[in-house]
Amino acid sequence: MLIFILQSVWLYITELAGKDLDIDIIFKFLVFVTPRLVVLVLPLTILLASIMVFGGFAENYEFAAMKSTGISLQRAMRSISVFIFGLSILTFFFANNIIPAAELSFHNLRRNIAKVKPAMIIAEGQFNQIDNINIKVDEKSGDRGQFLKNVLIHQKKGNLPGNHTVYASLDGELASSEDSNVLQLVLQNGNYYDDLQPKELEERRKNPNIKSSFKTLTLNIDLAEINNVDFDEQNNDITKYTMLGVRNLNYTIDSLNVEQNKEYDAFAVNMYNRSTASTLKSNVDPAEDKEFDDATFLNLFDTKKKVQLIDLAINSINSTNQIITIKQKSFFESQKKINKHVIALHEKFALALACIILFFIGAPLGALIKKGGIGLPIMIAISFFLTYHFIGIFAKNSAEDDSLNPLIATWLSTVIMLPISIYLTSRATKDRALMDLDSLLLPIKHMVNGKRDEDDIGLQAFEENSSAYNKLNDYSDQKLIDLLKNYRQYDLDRSYKNTALKILNGRGVTEQELRFAGNLVNETFESALRYKNNYRENSRMGLFLYIIALVFDLSGAILNNNGFSFLGKTLIGIGVLATVLFLISFAKTLSNQTNFYKVLGHKIMSNSIVFIILGIPLYFLYYLYFNRKMKEDLKQIR
Repeated sequence: MLIFILQSVWLYITELAGKDLDIDIIFKFLVFVTPRLVVLVLPLTILLASIMVFGGFAENYEFAAMKSTGISLQRAMRSISVFIFGLSILTFFFANNIIPAAELSFHNLRRNIAKVKPAMIIAEGQFNQIDNINIKVDEKSGDRGQFLKNVLIHQKKGNLPGNHTVYASLDGELASSEDSNVLQLVLQNGNYYDDLQPKELEERRKNPNIKSSFKTLTLNIDLAEINNVDFDEQNNDITKYTMLGVRNLNYTIDSLNVEQNKEYDAFAVNMYNRSTASTLKSNVDPAEDKEFDDATFLNLFDTKKKVQLIDLAINSINSTNQIITIKQKSFFESQKKINKHVIALHEKFALALACIILFFIGAPLGALIKKGGIGLPIMIAISFFLTYHFIGIFAKNSAEDDSLNPLIATWLSTVIMLPISIYLTSRATKDRALMDLDSLLLPIKHMVNGKRDEDDIGLQAFEENSSAYNKLNDYSDQKLIDLLKNYRQYDLDRSYKNTALKILNGRGVTEQELRFAGNLVNETFESALRYKNNYRENSRMGLFLYIIALVFDLSGAILNNNGFSFLGKTLIGIGVLATVLFLISFAKTLSNQTNFYKVLGHKIMSNSIVFIILGIPLYFLYYLYFNRKMKEDLKQIR
């Protein structure tokens, strides 16, 4: 709230600065501007606070402690959920009652502040209204800004409309003190122009005027009445959509719709009455037994009449087009006014619902990312809020010019966030990861790779007294341990491992001793093999998706260029989806490859930016190269 208040003060600084306002007036200004900021601040606050609190719970393992005592996430959220529902109801009444009243008071206070100390608000480079004059200066100087350069003044004359007196001078000075009720303006080296307004109309049409030059000219403006401002003065005749509640908005929308329909009807009648057909119908009565086309109709008249009729038709069409253009702008403005009222009406309900939805985004998101405090939660909260806010802004701007239904525009950002909140809450309550990409890609992976070979061939040991058994029995303990540990590197199946283990057990070397000594399994090789198998599956899936994306994108582009736009766009859409899935599988491939080379203790080539940049467009070469290279690197492990 502090950030947004400072932004508002900066926005209206020209209306506040240099006015010598009392502290209570500044306080009133801030109080009246604060309610309009709730619409922005409250959803962001709820989102940020829920992420920080529940992220802190997850980061400090408090959710784990709750679950160990049988407290689920739903139960942990129950009390604060009730609070959020109550807050949303309170928010609706706040938006319906407090904000409209504050908007009215804020508008009146700004209007009253604008009247204060006009001698102190002469800004450079713009016209400044002071009582019945408009003054513009190019530069101000001096310790009080009293010296003026290139002064231009427009002054009204009595109650006559418009500015009829003009003063233009090279230099000027504010001679009176700042707290004086008389603004004394001394002009030097200038000209004076005055449009005379005679009582007789004939004389006025001659536009008489007076022009004179002066070395020094002093203007005295009485500020006694101007500075006597009542800041509590209220003008309740002001009606703006931001100053109305639900009941008044409904009434105003109905009234505006009725008024607009009357304008449409009056315009339709006017257009019909202006039409040539209705005009001629009352003036021309052709024979009933004849049918007239355009040429026959014109032959009823002589040449002079024909020319007059054609000129009349052309003038009527041009005049009608001008009327339609003017009315089109008028109808656009009236529809825009209605749309703004509709948006203001539904915003009050959408704000209340947004508080609930953003809570059910923030709370589960904090539990999933397991990060509280400031930092990452702030970044995530601002990202979600900006998405929510900008979607709403763009939609409402589109609705104002009637390119989007105002009802849809008001609810669009809230409706988009609703499925996200349901998804995140579901993931958090089921204690699952934020995004389970494996479940998304698993069907494609199974289709491309088939069922993984679990190496279940030859699970039994060789029979005793068989040639293979006798050959292994002749090995020394050290050689048997090497075979037991590295049988995969020797391209042997598990029967050799089981037989070697059986012989060692018979010689008094137990399986527990082998495990403690690290001789039962080659952990380095097994880890590298696991990463290599995962790499192989993901790289195959990536190659399949790469080909699908390439084929569908090219086919769609060709069909789209040859007139089959619907089919072409459909294929391009499938190609884009395949491209996204390919990028996900490529990221998983890089991860498997990185872990593989970490186990080997080699330089992590997959992290090279060159491989990443070239690997996406030339993936088939990337696939062939690293499949062969990783197979060779695996054999080097001992």
